[in-house]
Amino acid sequence: MISKVVGRPVIAVSSAVLLATILAGSIFAMDDYKPRTKVRHIASDFEVGELDDPRWSSAKVVKVKDYWSGKKAPKGRRFEARLLWSDAYLYVRFEAAQSEPVVANGSPDLTREAEKLWERDVCEIFIAPDRVNFRYYFEFEVAPTGEWLDLKIHQKPDERITDWEYSSGMKTAARIEKESVVMAIKVPWSSMGAIPSEGDVWVGNLFRAVGSGESRGYLAWSPTLTPEPNFHRPDMFGEFEFVGQ
Repeated sequence: MISKVVGRPVIAVSSAVLLATILAGSIFAMDDYKPRTKVRHIASDFEVGELDDPRWSSAKVVKVKDYWSGKKAPKGRRFEARLLWSDAYLYVRFEAAQSEPVVANGSPDLTREAEKLWERDVCEIFIAPDRVNFRYYFEFEVAPTGEWLDLKIHQKPDERITDWEYSSGMKTAARIEKESVVMAIKVPWSSMGAIPSEGDVWVGNLFRAVGSGESRGYLAWSPTLTPEPNFHRPDMFGEFEFVGQ
């Protein structure tokens, strides 16, 4: 739950007034809960495979510690994300703790998008250029093997329309270490039909799916708070603020 009522009333109030008060508090708490991070601008581009490029260190670290439900995830499953932007590209670097076997394709093909990549270990960013029409957004995924998937989504209240033919031209890189995995993506703004300017605020979310079977974990920067794991809750998107160098 995002908000709750604590304590006991000391005066009698009508149920209608009490309900209105609770709803008002819930709406405020939900809006206040949504996270916000700054995306720093870089003057020149670099290859996505440069996972240790010093420019990554200038990015704000986004620490993701919660499951989609809001419950804390074990330390061995948590991850960090760093976001950068240039005039031409969005850059995202994920670094995730890995305390269990990696669930991945044993024969990855990096020349084409990986079908149903979300069923294996993966980190993802959902991003919507338009804060008003936030139900139109893009989904970019990367696996510890470097496999990738890009989708264009329209999440209606009662159905999801996915453009399976969407092709962003995204680039990925990944590295599996002893107790962690590092993954990065580079996506051209031209594939999203919009280029941010300094001061703009887009919306979106950051995710990780890790493990298998009943113990599989679903982490979210902005928890979606659904009864079952579901990342497609654009109404729960956090905010990406694009700032200068």
